[in-house]
Amino acid sequence: MGHHHGHSDEHGHGHHHHSNNKKALLASFLLISTFMVVEVIGGFMTNSLALLSDAGHMLSDAAALGLSYTAIRLGERKATSSKSYGYKRFEIIAACLNGLTLIVISVFIFIEAIKRFVDPPEVQSLGMLMISIIGLLVNIITAWILMSGDKEDNLNVRSAFLHVIGDMLGSVGAIAAALLIYFFDWGIADPIASVIVAVLIIISGFRVVRDSFHILMEGTPDQVDMDEVKTSLLELVSVSEVHDLHIWTITSGFLTMSCHVVIDASGNHDEVLAEAQKLLHDQFGIEHSTIQVERQEVGCPNPHETCN
Repeated sequence: MGHHHGHSDEHGHGHHHHSNNKKALLASFLLISTFMVVEVIGGFMTNSLALLSDAGHMLSDAAALGLSYTAIRLGERKATSSKSYGYKRFEIIAACLNGLTLIVISVFIFIEAIKRFVDPPEVQSLGMLMISIIGLLVNIITAWILMSGDKEDNLNVRSAFLHVIGDMLGSVGAIAAALLIYFFDWGIADPIASVIVAVLIIISGFRVVRDSFHILMEGTPDQVDMDEVKTSLLELVSVSEVHDLHIWTITSGFLTMSCHVVIDASGNHDEVLAEAQKLLHDQFGIEHSTIQVERQEVGCPNPHETCN
């Protein structure tokens, strides 16, 4: 028997690109980006490394928000003959670059912090305190805006929301450092606060790079158990074997699968195909699947016998 491919024609791919998501992400991006510039200027004016490191964290927020917004916009573009999946991978490529940038930023903060531990400079604590408080308020407003989006079901909005929550810790650290410097003249609080924020940045940067690299390497999605998928397919009536099974991610929430399914003499090609795709969609959230159905008596038609 020749190759038989079954394709799911649903194009939702688990992404519900509602206009409120786009509005929430765009408004949050503009708000965070604007204050990030203010914080960088304030950091240099007050000579506060904690403010500059918090601005670095805000850069990660702005990048996450910008990527999430852009990913939704690009994800709406139709696929072409040269880009059969459209621009959905843009989110992952850009996220990887974003993660690498965060790691570089955190290394520079660590280096500067070490210098300041040895020789703590004068820091304008009141100016630092004012900017830190404003930064905390900006993060609270941004989190509130993002809550109007599809935070529970949309991975982009949820990840952006978590970024902003994390940045709140940076603002709280900068406020604490400013108060310690103002009341106790404890200049070393500034580099301590900056190191704490740098640790947060490098952890989030590492996670982003690790997760995006896994996706770019066509790794199996964490939320899917390959053995469970195979077992479930084998439980379908007349299915005797499943091989050459591959599951990977195109972009956040867009799972893709391909496999060979062997049916016995009693099996009906179209019925098995329909049941398999319904199972993959309902049980595992896989909407885009390519299934090659093979007759047991004929065997796998692959000429190179490379099926696994």
